[in-house]
Amino acid sequence: MHWLDWIVIALYFVLIGWLAWWYGRHQRDTVDYFLAGRNAGWVVIGASIFTSNIGSEHIVGLAGQGASTGMAMAHWELHAWCLIVLAGLFVPFYYKSGVATIPEFLEKRFSARTRWILSCVSLVAYVFTKVSVTVYAGAIVFQALLPDTFGSPQNAFWVGAFTTVIITGIYTVFGGIRAILHTATPQAVVILLGSFIITAIGLHKLGGWGELVATCKTNAANFALWRPLSDPDFPWLGVVIASPIIGLWYWCTDQYIVQRVLSARDLPTARRGALFGGLLKVWPVLIFLIPGMIGWALHQKGIIQLPPKIVGGEIVAPIDGDQVFPSLVKMLLPPGIRGLIVACLLAALMSSLASLFNSSASLFTVDIYEKIRPGQSEQHLLTVGRIATATVVVLGIIWIPVMAKVSGGGLYQYLQSVQGYLAPPITAVFFLGLFWKRLNSAGATWALATGFILGMFKLTVQVFFGEGKTFQEPAWLVWIGELNFLYATGILFAIAAIVMVVASLLTPPPPEEKIRGLTYGSIHKEAADEIRKSWDAGNIAMATIILLAVGGMYLYFSFWLN
Repeated sequence: MHWLDWIVIALYFVLIGWLAWWYGRHQRDTVDYFLAGRNAGWVVIGASIFTSNIGSEHIVGLAGQGASTGMAMAHWELHAWCLIVLAGLFVPFYYKSGVATIPEFLEKRFSARTRWILSCVSLVAYVFTKVSVTVYAGAIVFQALLPDTFGSPQNAFWVGAFTTVIITGIYTVFGGIRAILHTATPQAVVILLGSFIITAIGLHKLGGWGELVATCKTNAANFALWRPLSDPDFPWLGVVIASPIIGLWYWCTDQYIVQRVLSARDLPTARRGALFGGLLKVWPVLIFLIPGMIGWALHQKGIIQLPPKIVGGEIVAPIDGDQVFPSLVKMLLPPGIRGLIVACLLAALMSSLASLFNSSASLFTVDIYEKIRPGQSEQHLLTVGRIATATVVVLGIIWIPVMAKVSGGGLYQYLQSVQGYLAPPITAVFFLGLFWKRLNSAGATWALATGFILGMFKLTVQVFFGEGKTFQEPAWLVWIGELNFLYATGILFAIAAIVMVVASLLTPPPPEEKIRGLTYGSIHKEAADEIRKSWDAGNIAMATIILLAVGGMYLYFSFWLN
């Protein structure tokens, strides 16, 4: 790295540090710390939704998937339409109910037991998937760009991991959601600008978009958006089933994302903030996935040399997908610009981690600690929130060494498969619970518990049973272990939905006063005018642009290699 790169990175850290200090100075209570006093504007909400979603695992992992599987994972990045569902359907429920966390909403609709289940599962998932995967991806970049700066590549990996986690942890602990929201806008600008630059320089070196299409046509079967049913990894039917289930869970019901919307000053702002996040979410396919394919094409033409994937001292693939992005940064970019791209990656890593830390702390403090020890002062809860944040930081660091062993299929694909086993019961409970008032606490509890147990069973069996795994017998466990994660997601969703309906019908219905304002029919009776007025012409225009952009990309990339 050139001295100019270090200056750019240092300036970035100074800017983010000052913003975190300035906006995090006055934290009076948990509403301030976790929801920014419910006074956030739509631009910072949308920017924070985007930067919370785009972690380093997105930039590193998506480029890796682009180089190895082409457009296969694009379906997960064309989920901007899910934010229309969030703004149009879910935000009125969340905002009108006055909840601070998503599990709290579940308690109002169903029971305290469902709140506990969702809170505990969410916390475990955050530590063991999102925190560790995000930090691991960031550390890979440090390892590639600064291999000898700290004595060895392995040292560079750990220095990168610890430095980013600790700095992010400090500004999250002291700044709360205010610091996260107000650092999100400059971080979104840096992420978008940096990614546009690397895409443009890569295309220029390759010879333009036509050259990329022509090179990818030589590998059309592996780079197509839609794959035949015989495809072992991404059959089109599995994608159609699983992608919406995971997308609707993540964008509409996950505390990690929805917490930003809950911090809005009013209902119209909350809905517009979600839609602005959707407009920003339109870009990742073009600026994160396409660079991976550009890297592959440059490698094929001999312009750059990408490292092979080595496991246990043996080459298992001609290209290590997770090294594609750091290799592009290292080989293509001039000094200064390289520093900006590293700052872009740090922005993605830190904003995503900061959101994760704060969401974890809010889940623990509001949904678990306050239930165990009610009546505590706001100052006491604020301290507990900060300790919870620090604990999540430590647990995330401890889990990092395991990531090297579990990211064999690429970081991003690993992340989506794990989420595919967590999402189905939550998606089923929220959607069915909103539209059918007959569903009750017993149904929701059984659906969540059954879905999570089966999901973790599938994940465990997948690790140990199958070809090349620890066990090759019995045959039925091998079959479960090797069942495509996309089909498994659909099966888990169907089981959770059936269990919820059957358990609800076998037990008494919830009383009318319990579900008032918490189902689609009841909230539109109580607040129809307010909900209609909050969906104004500006929101309709943003939703239309999102649908046209997503539809246009699906149309183009469905036929781009024909």
